[in-house]
Parts: sequence; C-alpha cells; structure tokens
Amino acid sequence: MITDDELCRKVIEVLAQEFELDPEEMVPEATLYDDLGLDSLDAVDMVVVLEKTFGMKVTDEAALRSIRTVDDLMQFVIRLRAEQSRA
Repeated sequence: MITDDELCRKVIEVLAQEFELDPEEMVPEATLYDDLGLDSLDAVDMVVVLEKTFGMKVTDEAALRSIRTVDDLMQFVIRLRAEQSRA
C-alpha cells in the first residue's frame, strides 16, 4: 500500500496535469479557487479524476463542499482511502 506522502504526491501530479497547474504552487495552504483558479465545474472534474486515478468512490458531498485548500483535499483523500480500505 502506498504511503500518505506518496498518495499526496500522486494527487498533486494528477491534478497539475489535468488542470495545467504548476505543482510548485500546490502548497498545502493554497486555496483551490482563489490561488489555483479552479471553479465549481473544475471541482466536479477533480472528483472524477480522483475516482478514476485511485479507484475510490466519492459520496460524501458535505465533506467535498468543505474542501478549500490543497491540504483539505489531501486530508480528504487520505481519510477516504482509509475508510474504503476498511470496508
């Protein structure tokens, strides 16, 4: 199983490629909307990309709506992977 650090690196790599972002700008405190310039349609695409990349199903919409920063996103993916590996 990959480590949390490897998982975070992969998330950054995939999102940087999908949305043509500079991985160096994707620091934990960067906001997805203001700093990285993503919008609500990008958020939907982001979920699809993460589901396809990691084979996870994202169903917690309340948690998704609470994601504001890169770190929020990383913590969400780590938590989701842990929940789904226990199931």
